[in-house]
Amino acid sequence: MGIQDQNIIVVGAGIAGLTAALALRARGANVVVLEQAAEITEVGAGLQISPNGSVVLGALGLGETLAKASVRAQAVVLRDYRQSGEVLRLDLLRYAPDQRFWFVHRADLVNLLADAVRAAGVQVLLSQQVTSVIGGKSPKVTLADGHEMVADLVVGADGLHSKVRLALGPTEDGFFTGQVAWRAIVPNDLGLANEAQLYMGPGRHLVCYPLRDGSMVNLVAVQERDAWAAEGWAHEDDPANLRRVFADFGDTAQALLARVEQVNLWGLCRHPVAARWQSPGLAILGDAAHPTLPFLAQGANLAMEDAWVLAQCLADGAESAQGLAAYQTKRHTRAAKVIGMANGNARKYHLRSAPMRGAAHMALRFGGAMAPARMVRQFDWLYRYDVTA
Repeated sequence: MGIQDQNIIVVGAGIAGLTAALALRARGANVVVLEQAAEITEVGAGLQISPNGSVVLGALGLGETLAKASVRAQAVVLRDYRQSGEVLRLDLLRYAPDQRFWFVHRADLVNLLADAVRAAGVQVLLSQQVTSVIGGKSPKVTLADGHEMVADLVVGADGLHSKVRLALGPTEDGFFTGQVAWRAIVPNDLGLANEAQLYMGPGRHLVCYPLRDGSMVNLVAVQERDAWAAEGWAHEDDPANLRRVFADFGDTAQALLARVEQVNLWGLCRHPVAARWQSPGLAILGDAAHPTLPFLAQGANLAMEDAWVLAQCLADGAESAQGLAAYQTKRHTRAAKVIGMANGNARKYHLRSAPMRGAAHMALRFGGAMAPARMVRQFDWLYRYDVTA
């Protein structure tokens, strides 16, 4: 019964794969992680870890470690791109004091997960490029060097171009949304508070928040445009292009953009949630199952939810097939709902008509003034969702 002493291969050593490896190992599985890179590294970028994600890390014994590596978010503030003052302040310390929202450097989160995985006895094999996966009672992974590995279960945490997802059946291509995003990290010599600031403008928005000990600021800037850009975070761009697109944003935004020395650009594509997340001997999670746009900051959080539920369902199931079926049932609707909300946020942030934008901002100001607690608690369905309960 369950997964005690089962041999499980996890493909991918990102946040999804490492969290899954740790959760599976905690329930007695023998876990090997295969990572195609020569070392576990991440690009310089920030993440927002909301309570639905941090509760998973806490249950895995990493709550204190996460807190030390992160900045606690005090508020989320929406602003107009040119006007001074706040459109809406979501005061997290006042209206959600029992919850923990964190800003963390992606590399710091990956490193703490990697350390925990190795300490738990999970073997992490680097430079292992998976070329094909076959499911079944004894699923098989074939590597680029021709070596084959067999296990009781193969878990695909291998992202957008998942070989494990391919093994589950045909996949649908994503499509370019007509939006691109830049990522950069700059010094926090402006002394910005521990808040996520979101500047909303016509066809564009910019988000910033501090990282590590508050000495850095993470920037994410999104533009609607016709010109296609490749998917993936590794494409470098000229900071002058970023500054030109956001040249009409206000003083704080200009001060941050002036500090950008290196920036990455990627095209935002929308991909369907996988219809099938599992079959005999196979399961997928994170971006392999449900790539999400970055307009709700839930990609990493959903992946950690997936990891916990997968491990728990396998541990509870009398047979592996039963556990895998339960995993998909519990996760598919939740992921689709969160991703649907993320898809809709871009439109709300990018209102082009000045009268429409003014009316929308007035409504937000009114809601924030009359019912500030309600404005925060409208997201309880998302942030208070506890897969470990």
